[in-house]
Amino acid sequence: MPDGGQTTEGRKGHIPPEQRRSAAIPEQTVPVQERVIVHTPAHTPATAARRAGLLVTLVLGGLTALPPLSMDMYLPALPEVTRSLGSPAATVQITLTACLAGMALGQIVVGPMSDKWGRRRPLLLGMVVYVLATAICALAPTTELLIAFRLLQGLAGAAGIVIARAVVRDLYDGEEMARFFSTLMLISGVAPIIAPVIGGQVLRLTDWRGIFVVLTVVGIVLTLVVWKWLHETLPPERRHSGGVGAALRTMRGLLADRVFTGYMLAGGLAFAALFAYVAASPFVVQEIYGASPQTFSLLFGVNSIGLIAVGQINGKVLVGRVSMDRVLGFGLVVITFAAVALLLMTSGVFGKVGLFPVAAGLFVLMSAMGLAMPNTNASALMRTPHAAGSASALIGTSSFLIGAVASPLVGIAGEETAVPMALVQLVCAVGALGCFVGLVRPWKHQPPIERPAADV
Repeated sequence: MPDGGQTTEGRKGHIPPEQRRSAAIPEQTVPVQERVIVHTPAHTPATAARRAGLLVTLVLGGLTALPPLSMDMYLPALPEVTRSLGSPAATVQITLTACLAGMALGQIVVGPMSDKWGRRRPLLLGMVVYVLATAICALAPTTELLIAFRLLQGLAGAAGIVIARAVVRDLYDGEEMARFFSTLMLISGVAPIIAPVIGGQVLRLTDWRGIFVVLTVVGIVLTLVVWKWLHETLPPERRHSGGVGAALRTMRGLLADRVFTGYMLAGGLAFAALFAYVAASPFVVQEIYGASPQTFSLLFGVNSIGLIAVGQINGKVLVGRVSMDRVLGFGLVVITFAAVALLLMTSGVFGKVGLFPVAAGLFVLMSAMGLAMPNTNASALMRTPHAAGSASALIGTSSFLIGAVASPLVGIAGEETAVPMALVQLVCAVGALGCFVGLVRPWKHQPPIERPAADV
């Protein structure tokens, strides 16, 4: 099965950024002197950043790890927050939804900003606001105030998500980009493993507010690391000079590309299935099956290990040997079957089941995400070298918005049943598979976008 949207050039791996100049700037308009400077590696920001190698990987990994860290460290505290602030579980779950919605809306703003002003300045501004919002969350006296500043926390934290992906697009292409996304999954995947464990241990020493204190410290450290070591990867000659109108035209052009939209929606719906688990699992594991916060943290970590391991198999073994579309399709099918099994178990078709079978089903579903998520991101971004920031924003925004819609639905029947979680996961999985088959049409060759999306 051919790779949708993959060119022969992209399959060769990395393409120097200076050869991937935005189609929006015709070559003949660049003065000879400027071309000499651009083609000198010492003067190319992307080349300098690429030389840093491991350091850049760690910094980008930290940026992509911040959202799951912000979400998952807080998960073991959800039942305590309901008691502390005197709010029902469904209301407290909105604190997760608010953060997720903020991350979605923030990306749609920060992505075009990074295409216009470069990656570094919007990222640093977002990190500073994230630190301030997180510190205020630690002091929130009411659920309403906590929801408001979790929204702001998400809006600011979006800078790290969208710009990390755009930086990867600045530096890499083709199979090398897919491998790098899998490497980022290894680094950022450590966050879901250690975050609930840290959250559970923090709850032994203090209350849920201490978790936000820890997140504030993490945000400060990451801001300093970005300021000192992450250099600009988008040179001035590749930036977009247009304003809001140009950014909207660019996004409209991207959405008009059926294949890009197919990858974007498939990835977003798969992420929503994952986030349904994230939002519901604290109550399912602790309240329905009676596990302790520490047991929940352990199970959450095991599931995250599965996601990381499969992501590494994807990046180290499968990429370059098996079509990315074939791997993506297999991953979506596995997610769908796991969601079916979870729905059958939680609805009582097999009688009363314990925690272990349900945990096994969740493990399979989470592990298959290691095949779906890196390949949807890489395949979509390979089609958009001229607007990586805007494309990254659309990918992230769609994922987080769909996840924000799915999150409240998992608790719609109360805290006594896990059926809504499994049902939401199944609907999202079937939708992701349908978008992949119906829009990407992976059995057909899909040429990449050859001109700026704004001109489509």
